[in-house]
Formats: sequence, C-alpha cells, structure tokens
Amino acid sequence: MNALVSIILGSDSDLSVMKDATDVLEEFGVANEILVISAHRNPEGLSQHIKSSPAKVFIGAAGGAAHLPGVIAAQTIAPVIGVPIKTKNMEGLDSLLSIAQMPSGVPVATVAINGARNAGILAVQILATADGALQKKLVDFKQKMKEGVEKKSKKLQELGVEKYLSEKK
Repeated sequence: MNALVSIILGSDSDLSVMKDATDVLEEFGVANEILVISAHRNPEGLSQHIKSSPAKVFIGAAGGAAHLPGVIAAQTIAPVIGVPIKTKNMEGLDSLLSIAQMPSGVPVATVAINGARNAGILAVQILATADGALQKKLVDFKQKMKEGVEKKSKKLQELGVEKYLSEKK
C-alpha cells in the first residue's frame, strides 16, 4: 500500500488528537500512514522519510514551537497541512502561530488547534482535484452534513429552545 497521505507527529502524545485525521481518511478510503518523527530529535529520519515517501499530501502535527509542518514544507513540493496541537502553557496559540506564520515561499495550510478532522478532510479535498470518485464521495459527505443541519433546525423549530436543549443533555 502506497500512502497518499503521510501524517507525521512530532510526539506520540499527539496521537489521540490525530486519530481524527486517520478516521476521516479511512472513511473516504484514502491510503494513509501515521508516523512519529520529531523534527528536532530525528531531523535526518524526517528528511529521509519526506524524500522517499510517495505521499501526495503531508499532514504535520506539532505543539509548542511546532516546527514540524514547516520543516516538512521546506523539503517537499507536495501540499503540507499543519495541525497545531493544544499546549498547557498557551492553549495551542503558540502552536498555531508557529505553523501559520511561515516565511514567504514555504506555505503550510493550517487548520484549527486540534483540528485533525479538518486536516483529513482538506487532504481528501486536495486529492479529489484529480480523482472523480473521491469528488463524488465529498459531494455525498457535504450533502449529509447539510441534511444533518436541516434536521436539527427542524427539530429546534418544533420543540423550542428549552425543550431542545433539555433533550440534548
């Protein structure tokens, strides 16, 4: 299996967040891999993986200084999606800014703090630009989301605010 999406974590402590990305990719039938390769503690291993990977999209997850997605982007022409991981000290704002504030010429698409699910969906959308079957799956996915929101709105209108909220508990 050649992974179309390579998810790289700076630490295994990020795995509980990043599972959402693998879940989405599997839901869409997109081959993926998930690895722990620290940009700081194993820079050679990271470079080797990036250069040898057949992945069409990379997702890098990191907290704190959060250099990993940028280091990936510096070594590939493939799209890179950064997932800032929530931290204790700054609630992930440090991670978000480290990933989003990349220098000119080294872009990293950045999702919300702990936004692994959206990173997975964005990876699918990127791949779908060249894959009609994946495009169809995305259209169906968006339709189901729309129907879910419409169903909730209808229920809210029928029940009213107080009863709707009490049923959600």
